[in-house]
Amino acid sequence: MTDDRDTAPFFVAAREGRLVYAACPSCERAVHPPLPYCPSCDAGEPVTWRQASGRGTLYGFTTVAHQVHPAFPAPYTVVLVALDDAPDVRLTGMIPGTPALEIGQAMRVWFEDKGQDVVLPQWQPAEEKAA
Repeated sequence: MTDDRDTAPFFVAAREGRLVYAACPSCERAVHPPLPYCPSCDAGEPVTWRQASGRGTLYGFTTVAHQVHPAFPAPYTVVLVALDDAPDVRLTGMIPGTPALEIGQAMRVWFEDKGQDVVLPQWQPAEEKAA
């Protein structure tokens, strides 16, 4: 993950417990998914990585009821969260079980250590304690 030129800074930051997103230094727009250059203004400047607050808004979710892979015991809920800092950036996460969720509710990030130097940002309702 950290050897991909477009996404490595995202995963390196996650290992450090930080959430970042790519943005254009010229037009200030978020660039997601990350690309080397801004597709909006085509300024030719490489994107920069900005620190996110770790807060977001639940944009969508679905609950998986039937297990499709042994590594993912059902039920679990896949969430899509829009960053408060950059609403055009929407990140996915997985919450075990069937939590009570509502579109538009406040979410916050936490970081799940998956082993082998892989850390993934995950999401949970803002009022819950980090896992």
